[in-house]
Amino acid sequence: MSSSAARYRALSARDARQDPDHDSDHNDTVSLNESSETVGGNGQLSWLGKATQRVAFWPPPTTSVKSSPLEQDLVRRLDIFLMTFGCISQAHRYLDQTNISSAYVSGMKEDLELYGDELNYFTTFFSISYCLMLIPSQVIITYVRPSYWLPGLEIGWGFVTAFIAFTQNARQVYALRVLLGLFESSAWPGMMTLFMYWYTPMELAKRMGFYHSCQALGSMMSGALQVAILETLEGTWGLRGWRWLFIINGIMTLAIGLAGFFMIPDYPKLPNPGAFWLSADHAAMATVRLDRHGRSDTKRITWDSAKRTFSMWISYFIPALYIATVLAPYGYNYFNLFLKSLKNPDGTPTWTTEEVNAIPIAGGAINIVCVWIWAILSDVFQTRWTLVVAQAIIGLIPCTIMSVWTSHPDTTPLSSAYASYLMTYLSLGTAPLVMSWLSELLPQDSEARTLIIGYSIAGVYAVLSWSQVLIWPASQAPYYAYAWQLSIVFWLLVIVLCIALWIAERKLKRSRAHSALLGEDDTSATYRDIPES
Repeated sequence: MSSSAARYRALSARDARQDPDHDSDHNDTVSLNESSETVGGNGQLSWLGKATQRVAFWPPPTTSVKSSPLEQDLVRRLDIFLMTFGCISQAHRYLDQTNISSAYVSGMKEDLELYGDELNYFTTFFSISYCLMLIPSQVIITYVRPSYWLPGLEIGWGFVTAFIAFTQNARQVYALRVLLGLFESSAWPGMMTLFMYWYTPMELAKRMGFYHSCQALGSMMSGALQVAILETLEGTWGLRGWRWLFIINGIMTLAIGLAGFFMIPDYPKLPNPGAFWLSADHAAMATVRLDRHGRSDTKRITWDSAKRTFSMWISYFIPALYIATVLAPYGYNYFNLFLKSLKNPDGTPTWTTEEVNAIPIAGGAINIVCVWIWAILSDVFQTRWTLVVAQAIIGLIPCTIMSVWTSHPDTTPLSSAYASYLMTYLSLGTAPLVMSWLSELLPQDSEARTLIIGYSIAGVYAVLSWSQVLIWPASQAPYYAYAWQLSIVFWLLVIVLCIALWIAERKLKRSRAHSALLGEDDTSATYRDIPES
């Protein structure tokens, strides 16, 4: 038993002796009435405990196991500090990724003479470096404290983002996009990995959903920020508005990175000493929560664990499912190119530059709301696959409509294209569900979980590094030759993979239940062989 868990159980036993009505069978749920930070000596919450009650995003969920005041306070603090840092960082990470598109339609294209597919190649160079560094970053995070590694990377990409403002040609942008990919590689998978250690299955999808929805928030901020900059800073100190976008983004990212050194809690059994908001009792409670739900704490990834993970069927299945869910709705990324391409009968642009940046904000708002809805439903009903399939069915509708519109734009109403782009945002809530599903499939193998997250994200960027140039070339916008048809194929693949994984999961659960009745350990079946029905 870990020292933190031993500390918690010892304190729980002491409280049990003091409370004659205490149920000895529920030591994990006892309130630590003498916790040095959460509760005062008179049994009243301290100022920090009271503050967390008022500021937390939402109260902890009710479960079959009664939550103690300490556990509730832990969840609130995680929401206030870990979730807040993760969400703000995610929004700015995606802002730093997508501001290249906002800049492109706001003068960068003309200033740097980008009249080919340079915008696609900006994504390609970023994706290649991101892909190459992602898995090494996932390994490093098991050796270096996340509170050092993740903020350090964020500070690095803040500087790189700011430097893009001073580029004079596409080659310079390519070089900086490579560096940006290297620095951003561990942000999303690193935070998802941390969530799996600190949150229970009843809490996880909601938190992942809120975190993931900040991608859309970052995209919305990019458009809104570009509009504000064009109206206020265009030409200031001789710099175009799109250049100011990168400078301001970089400064904001640097500030967020510095906050991460004390807002990231690291791991339950190896808490961050700089996290002033996390006491030893909170860390002990986090360890008990891991034990309660049959989850293992962090372990360093070794060659043996890497080889074991490589031999698991799920190491290929989950990445394939995740890649398909990302590629299927990918057309929403080019909503602004669609708007920029539209012309009035007299040849003038239908939408101004400000409107091209502002209109996709509506899609981002739809995305945020829908991601929250999907994630909350997933935790409430404790299902993942059904909601992923539901999103796939919804996603098929705009893809089908756009396949018709791009082939017959003269006879298909333009309003159908507008509606289809906005409808695509309804189906962008799959990632939190897939990652929550992974956490449930491998509760006792933290090394495999960490690596499979890396495989999944690396796989996405490996495919995007070449596919978006071929499938979504900027020179073809908005009449892509076969992009929307391929999106239909990807959505159908998502449905097939979800059903297959659900069937495999049911077989594995039956195998585990049977082995438990016989007193056997059948954990290996989860990782390698799908048992017979």
